[in-house]
Amino acid sequence: MRLNIVLLAVLTLCALAVVSSQHRARQLYTRLEQEQSREKQLNVEYGQLQIEQSTWAMHNRVERIAVQNLGMQPADPRSTRLVSVPVDPSAGLR
Repeated sequence: MRLNIVLLAVLTLCALAVVSSQHRARQLYTRLEQEQSREKQLNVEYGQLQIEQSTWAMHNRVERIAVQNLGMQPADPRSTRLVSVPVDPSAGLR
């Protein structure tokens, strides 16, 4: 009789543990789906931001703003000097 009560208690505890772990697994799976959905949204937003950045950084646009708004002009090629910097191969890429 005592053994039956002990086995029933152990069985009840095991059943509660199974139910609890299944509930937790469902919660985690739901959270995973939410995060995957958020990842997709962020990837779409990132793509849109890359397109926007490339639009804002177009050479013609930057040049037009520099000339019109800032009054900048291209440098005179006669006053431009090319400076070469020696590369130290042991320094590696930075």
